[in-house]
Amino acid sequence: MPAALIAGLTSVLALVFAVALLDQWRERRHAFQLIWAIGMLLYGLGAGFEAIGETMGWNGGLVRGWFVTGVATPAWLGLGTAFLLNRTRFGYTYGALIAFGALLALAVGRRYPEAGTVPLIVLIVGLVFALAIMLETYFQNERWPTIAAAAIVAATLGELVIAGMLPLKADPTTAASHTLAATASLMPDPARVLALPLTVPGGLALLLGAIFSIYVFMPKKRVLAYSLDPGQKGDEFLFNLLIAPVAILVNLVASLPGAARALLRGDIHSRVPATILIAIGAFIPTFTDSVDQWASAGRFLGVVFLFAGFLVSIEAFQEIRIPFTSIRLATARHERVPVER
Repeated sequence: MPAALIAGLTSVLALVFAVALLDQWRERRHAFQLIWAIGMLLYGLGAGFEAIGETMGWNGGLVRGWFVTGVATPAWLGLGTAFLLNRTRFGYTYGALIAFGALLALAVGRRYPEAGTVPLIVLIVGLVFALAIMLETYFQNERWPTIAAAAIVAATLGELVIAGMLPLKADPTTAASHTLAATASLMPDPARVLALPLTVPGGLALLLGAIFSIYVFMPKKRVLAYSLDPGQKGDEFLFNLLIAPVAILVNLVASLPGAARALLRGDIHSRVPATILIAIGAFIPTFTDSVDQWASAGRFLGVVFLFAGFLVSIEAFQEIRIPFTSIRLATARHERVPVER
């Protein structure tokens, strides 16, 4: 199937998904629904730029638009996950991912001499945001995703301005490939550096957030105990914070047989199968986008699994209807399985 056709189908599906999420947000006013809608809008626009470029020929505007939407999409989808998990301690993970993205920008920035002071600025700003997010999480403030949102908005606007104003390194019409990796080589150095704290933390937040949701909402068998209660002594808290990722992974694996039985019985929280699908949707494009013959298909499969995951989630879609109408395709659903934290 031609890449242009696959990209066009991806764009249509992602935009329909964005409208459906926006409709759900209009009814229920959950911030994560609105942010996911923005993420899927970016996903759809990026695929649309690709479809036009593959059909009518690429130009500077299409390349810039595709690059900016491509790097911003995982950031906004990951931010939606942060808002979904605002009542949990996922803020520690999200803050660590922001810090990792900032450090990565500094390390990789050395390869791009024309980036100037952008890597250092990204490092300083990123570490400040990361520390603020972790502190808010420590004090059990559910508003920590708001700080994360400020970071993502600032980085997205910065990327839009830099990628839109600085000249491209080469003529996009002569490029042999238009995967996201190949397109990045055409972009100015500052834009490439700023892309890192958007794509890397965002994609990992979406993936790890899905895994964390599976752990939180599945029937659990606790093999390793840990506590992130801020009331404990400082050294105990730091120790528990360090072992928490290992404990969660071990407990998750140990709980899988019981969770599988509950899934087959149909008495498991809807977020568990939903987040499994979301994790698959986040995983596929990451490993296909750099391969020419798989890139378009990977992005299409990614949006299919994401769409399926969000539809399964009762939190995201309490009822399924034609957006902005009263025509219901499925009756209103209610979660009947208690959360075992």
